[in-house]
Amino acid sequence: EKRIVMKFTNKRALVVGTGKSGVAAVNLLNHVGAQVTLLEGNASLSSEEIMKRFPKEAEFDLIIGELPEQKMNSIDFVILSPGVPTDLPFVVKLQENNIPVWGEIELAYLCGKGKLFAITGTNGKTTTTALTGEIMKTYFKSVFVVGNIGLPYTEYAAEMKDESVTVAEVSSFQLETINKFHPQISAILNITPDHLNRHHTMECYVETKARIAKNQNKDEICVLNYEDEYLKKIAKDIPAKVFWFSSEHILEQGIWLDGEKIMYNDGSETIEICTIHDMKLLGKHNYENVMAAVAIAMHAGVPLDCIRKAVKEFNAVEHRIEYVKEVNGVKYYNDSKGTNPDAAIKAVEAMVRPTVVIGGGYDKDSSYDEWIASFGDKVKALVLLGQTRDKIAAAAKKAGFENVIMTDSLEEAVKVSSKQAVSGDAVLLSPACASWGMFKNFEERGKLFKEYVNSLE
Repeated sequence: EKRIVMKFTNKRALVVGTGKSGVAAVNLLNHVGAQVTLLEGNASLSSEEIMKRFPKEAEFDLIIGELPEQKMNSIDFVILSPGVPTDLPFVVKLQENNIPVWGEIELAYLCGKGKLFAITGTNGKTTTTALTGEIMKTYFKSVFVVGNIGLPYTEYAAEMKDESVTVAEVSSFQLETINKFHPQISAILNITPDHLNRHHTMECYVETKARIAKNQNKDEICVLNYEDEYLKKIAKDIPAKVFWFSSEHILEQGIWLDGEKIMYNDGSETIEICTIHDMKLLGKHNYENVMAAVAIAMHAGVPLDCIRKAVKEFNAVEHRIEYVKEVNGVKYYNDSKGTNPDAAIKAVEAMVRPTVVIGGGYDKDSSYDEWIASFGDKVKALVLLGQTRDKIAAAAKKAGFENVIMTDSLEEAVKVSSKQAVSGDAVLLSPACASWGMFKNFEERGKLFKEYVNSLE
């Protein structure tokens, strides 16, 4: 079926927020001929500062601060930026007046064309979206990878054609404000308690994630995680056909991890997709991301050899257990994005070799006991730097982990680690701490780590 394309000519739109997606929304609305009013709630911003964010030819009326009462009656629809809460008094008032309140992805959907595959979940969205995009590019000519991944959907909607394929990473915030948004294939990777400051209750958060499939029909596909208790509960209410992936169970139908092999069966025959050794991604959570991406691609009609090739070549998202290189038989991994103990535990669990861990950094008042406990027999040395090094060393000592080495810089930490490791080992930068104090951000820390590794002899 063809997508309903809205006519926006001379419709009166209110765009709320002047960040990246607000700018993209204004540009798109200009393109489709709407009349735009732009609202920036932050009264301390000057109009000069705001205008700088827009192209010269952008057309809109700018309101800074409160929305005047009389303006409310002359609006056909509202576009909220993802960061704007839907329960602000003026938003509630607009809704009470039956004025449609949409998010950025709803507007992009109404202006876009082609097939849409949408991915949400608490963790793993970016990796899964990036991989799904890479797989699609091996087979389709026109592919757009958009959304939470850092490229606003609205920025590309006008370029889409009927034969385009869009892979969108969608957050729960964005799903609050959809109406007609309708992917042919959707995926919910997992649901763990997150953003409860915004959604208030877990039920509400789960319900919001499930909205990704609300406009799908029974001939379309929703890919879900068989190991997720929340998803098992809501599966029966999803209007699309549910296709499961599992990292723990062998499924009759679905995609699953059988030992080291990823197996697939959509009701006719069982086929092996690849083994975990065929890919550069590591760790159970990443195998789940791969299974979700493969399930989407298979249902999108991408040939198996294209899928295999893309999965084998795909590099991790930068700074997330990212493989750097092998030096003297030792594999180096950059997990600079492991800025808390929870993320750092995942990275340790992903390692399949004896490992030297580099950790430490800025103190976010974390406790490091569980992280140290996850080392088991796998971690052979802990190399520490930064403000938290004494606190972490104390936690290691308490847990009976002996081989702790203190260093004063990341460069020194890399050198020390290369001496601790022997052929067949891994060295993992996964600090369990923020980067501030020594670095601008985790990206800078990860980039420097890679430079130091690449200059090892």
